[in-house]
Amino acid sequence: MMLISLGDVMTLKSFVLAGAGVMMLAAPAFAGNTDPIVVYPYASSANYCPAGLQPVTTNGIICCGKPTANQSYQAAMRHPVTKVRKVRHVVKTIQRARIVCPVGEKGCYSQ
Repeated sequence: MMLISLGDVMTLKSFVLAGAGVMMLAAPAFAGNTDPIVVYPYASSANYCPAGLQPVTTNGIICCGKPTANQSYQAAMRHPVTKVRKVRHVVKTIQRARIVCPVGEKGCYSQ
């Protein structure tokens, strides 16, 4: 039977706690963004890039390269549904005063 002294238990406990602390401190470094970077083609009329490359954009930066997406960033962010414009038809009823001009009397009046 193997006997473990109190000093060995405390040493083991301190090593485990130190290891857990290091893992907790390193966790944000391992939680980085693992998504691949999408390179969108940039629509322009002039191409000043070397042969085999075309203008591309990623994270708002325009440079030369080979795109990994088929459509431009603007087309990807465009909402697919057209905006419905509501036309309000307002019916106005105009209340006009009726003008009465009786025969034989001087002047007219409204009713």
